Amino acid sequence: MRQLTGKRVLVVEDEPIVAMCLEDILTDLGCEVVGPAYSLPQGLAQAEDGRIDAAILDVNLGPDTSLALADALAARAVPIVFATGYGHTLGPTAVAAEVLSKPYTAAEINDALVRALQGG
Repeated sequence: MRQLTGKRVLVVEDEPIVAMCLEDILTDLGCEVVGPAYSLPQGLAQAEDGRIDAAILDVNLGPDTSLALADALAARAVPIVFATGYGHTLGPTAVAAEVLSKPYTAAEINDALVRALQGG
């Protein structure tokens, strides 16, 4: 499970407890967490700063979705993992993205990130 050591992963999740749990999982996997961002504007701002190796995006962000952020990251070839508790039509970006249903496990996060970083 050390394939992710040192990878910088942007976390965008509007539920603070879920974001903290995801941070813990990513840290245990050896990742460096960027964020977390709790809204679309925060996520867009975080995505502009520094090097990001991958992103885990909650689809529903309060009144917004993360799809605009996903499109911006995809344009920079940043691998994306969507995390959702709802069934969504994710659009064209999702074709190249991993999608995890909540609740997820550390192993599922690990596997999805590894697949995303390897290009599917």
